Amino acid sequence: MPGPEFYELIFRLGLALGIGLLFGVERGWRTRRLRPGSRAAGIRTFSISGLLGGCTGALAKALGAPGGALALGLGLATFAAVMAVFCRDENRFKRTFSATTWVALVLTFSLGAYAILGDVYAAAAMAVAATIILALRDTIHGWVAALSWAEIRSALVILAMTCIVLPLVPNQSIGLLGGINPRIVWLTAILLAGASFTGYAAVKYLGATRGLVVAGVAGGLVSSTLVTVNNARQASAAGAPYRLLVAGVAAANSVMLIRICAIAALLNNQLFMLIWPPLCAAAAVGAIFAYGCAHWEPNTGYQLRQYKLPNPLSFTYIVGFAAFLSIMILAGRIVGERYGGTGALVGATIAGLFDVDAITVSLAQLAPQSLSLQEAAIAILAAAAADTTSKAAIGAAIGRGRFALSIAILAATSILAAATVWWLS
Repeated sequence: MPGPEFYELIFRLGLALGIGLLFGVERGWRTRRLRPGSRAAGIRTFSISGLLGGCTGALAKALGAPGGALALGLGLATFAAVMAVFCRDENRFKRTFSATTWVALVLTFSLGAYAILGDVYAAAAMAVAATIILALRDTIHGWVAALSWAEIRSALVILAMTCIVLPLVPNQSIGLLGGINPRIVWLTAILLAGASFTGYAAVKYLGATRGLVVAGVAGGLVSSTLVTVNNARQASAAGAPYRLLVAGVAAANSVMLIRICAIAALLNNQLFMLIWPPLCAAAAVGAIFAYGCAHWEPNTGYQLRQYKLPNPLSFTYIVGFAAFLSIMILAGRIVGERYGGTGALVGATIAGLFDVDAITVSLAQLAPQSLSLQEAAIAILAAAAADTTSKAAIGAAIGRGRFALSIAILAATSILAAATVWWLS
């Protein structure tokens, strides 16, 4: 009877074959219109390449060191050289210049060998990730073409600040009243900026004309207030579809409320358990409002302008937010120490008019040391209510008319829903 080692070997060889099939299906589908014999590698070649890598890995494992390492290296080098010749001839035949097929073949062989010698889950995950990248070729090219040099430069600067400078930043509190941990502040700023950039990229890719509600959801990751200002300006024009614009604001406000929950969940789970029911109730009201407004808006053919949001990965944006976050944390500690829950409530209400994220981070770090969980939760809800109320003020000042009335109703019902759930809980 075969032992466990035999069955494990068969399983790993099957995985190596599966990896080759995965690559082969993607490559074969992309070149499916070519006649047989006009391409360097299709589904059969990729499948056999994965299995060949697995067999080479099994041989290397059986030989042990150093003979196994030599056999594996020689097998990979020989395979890569032979495939390079075929891929070169394919490029000449097609009059193209690409190394993708050759790199995919070498990766297939390598992952097949790693499926025998390494972790099977890691091998499978890398194969799936690589296949997704290959399948999204045209989409990725479109994304890259849509990026500006300023956006690429900003991302590179932030990556350098995170990967190079961050390890050198002190990981201890500095200053009075418990101080501020520079590394935690910087990491928090980076994480929030990354979430904001997701929305920024989505808005830039979708545009207002490709779905105002979806763009509002994405814009809410950057700034729901800016979405409100943009939509209010458009609503002031004659003939603008005000219901769609209201739907965008409602969607952005709901995302803002969910974002507060996410920040609290990451930093203070006890605080999150207190605030998520009222905030999610308010977010649900906004979602229903957005759906209703979008559903009942007739198609008038009105051309909406594109959103204009700031790049959240710009160096000045990150540094400015990190500085503001530090100030809010320090101010929150001072207010909490001197004035307790009442001072935190007033401060959070005022700060919520400008930035809900920063005050949420500050209060999440204060509770339950300087403030009780109940006081911190009430202060965060007050900040969210202030931010929601400010949208009604923006609608009245800029949008006016039916847009302003709809935003005021949205704000009132959202706050009422949150207050009701808070009182019941």
